Amino acid sequence: MIYCIKRKDLDVEKYDACIATSLQSNLFGFSWYLDICCTNWMVLVLNDYEAVMPIPYRKKYGIKYVYPPLWILELGLYSKREKVQVDSFLEVLKAYFKFAELRLNTENNAIKPQNKTQIGSLQFLSLKQGYESIFKKYNRNRKRELIKAKNANLIENWTDSPDKLVSLFKQNIAIRLAKINDKDFENLRGVIQFCLANKTGELLTVYSEKNELVSAAFFIKYKNKATQLVCASDLHNRDNGANTFSNDRAIFRYQNQFDVYNFGGSSMESIANYYKSFGAETVTYRLLKYNNLFPLLKLFKR
Repeated sequence: MIYCIKRKDLDVEKYDACIATSLQSNLFGFSWYLDICCTNWMVLVLNDYEAVMPIPYRKKYGIKYVYPPLWILELGLYSKREKVQVDSFLEVLKAYFKFAELRLNTENNAIKPQNKTQIGSLQFLSLKQGYESIFKKYNRNRKRELIKAKNANLIENWTDSPDKLVSLFKQNIAIRLAKINDKDFENLRGVIQFCLANKTGELLTVYSEKNELVSAAFFIKYKNKATQLVCASDLHNRDNGANTFSNDRAIFRYQNQFDVYNFGGSSMESIANYYKSFGAETVTYRLLKYNNLFPLLKLFKR
């Protein structure tokens, strides 16, 4: 039986153990990660934590709705065995929430047509082949950008403060995003600090020879995968190959430690093509989105 359990009533030890041992395990599902990034969250639990589906939610005009928090790339169903069906959880979800927008994970693809989902994409690069083989598959633009980076004498730093990335993101990326606020940046800083303290993340900053911060990225490390969670660059100082240099240095750093480099991905064709120019392949996930509100209320989540 599937139960709906509020965060305050959750058996955190059993919940986190399910996330850790599940077939779909990733850092995003752990209680500490959700506590940092989500306004509120609850969990759909199968029996005695045999499978779980964390549900981030908010309330607007007295109506609770499911939303996709920033800094969480995948959620969905986490199960200890293959036979657990995503659809059974989605039916329960619909009984509790009339509106939902939720990213599932890359293993949650067997979904019935009536549970309408959109397709999102992430770009994964296999690191098993080693750096030299990976580099050979970079396209001409990536190799050209690395020459620019070398000529610009860019410097990589793996010991910088999280504030450097947050500040660079605010100044260059956030201005182009419609829905991002100070709380979101506080959450990002919280994730970075927790991961750094627990050695599940690393921060890379890139400087020009004049000691100007030109690029920054944060990577989370879990099991066989290194994932670029967030990145930013100085939009006024772009003709130096800094973005390509940043990814290349991360790939070089992680090639002997992990099997997969996750670029963080995008469904935008231009960004996806950029990641694929490193030799990455596209992996899809499902985005659940429905609106079963009464007609007049549907305006509240247009």
